[in-house]
Amino acid sequence: MSINTAGLPPTADLDDLFRRYHRELRACAYKRLNDHDAAADVVQDAFMRCLAPETLSVAVQPRFFLRRIVENLAIDVVRSRQRRSGDVQIDDLADSLVDPYPSAERWVVARQDYARLKQILDVLSPATREALLLSRVEGLTHPEIARHLGISTSMVARHIMNAMAHCLLRYARQGR
Repeated sequence: MSINTAGLPPTADLDDLFRRYHRELRACAYKRLNDHDAAADVVQDAFMRCLAPETLSVAVQPRFFLRRIVENLAIDVVRSRQRRSGDVQIDDLADSLVDPYPSAERWVVARQDYARLKQILDVLSPATREALLLSRVEGLTHPEIARHLGISTSMVARHIMNAMAHCLLRYARQGR
């Protein structure tokens, strides 16, 4: 089985890969991170990388391809945790260093970006849109979103994957 590299891969292919390898990949990430939520995020990020045309390569064995991505992302998370544990948090300094008011130009660009994103998200089903927003805007974990929406965590991951694939495809089309 190989992944299509001409543009974005078909969602059906990713759904199949997700169903086949999701549990195994989460277990792999959990071994390194010892955190179920972080493991779920790493696996989701691994699948999201399969959506980006510039990072997608022909994977004759997608299981091992995805596993390598998960292992690398988990290592990145561990390293990030180690850096954060000993360093001064930049977020603590942000309020005193950054001008809280955007320039007029940044305001206009932000409004245009918002309108474009809203248009793209309005096409999604309500559950898919809400899962994406709860994850990316509210910062909820997959289990929290699952409880909120009354669905399984794997369904949450599928909703988010579908939403991200949709957004990437629409942005790519509008960027031309």
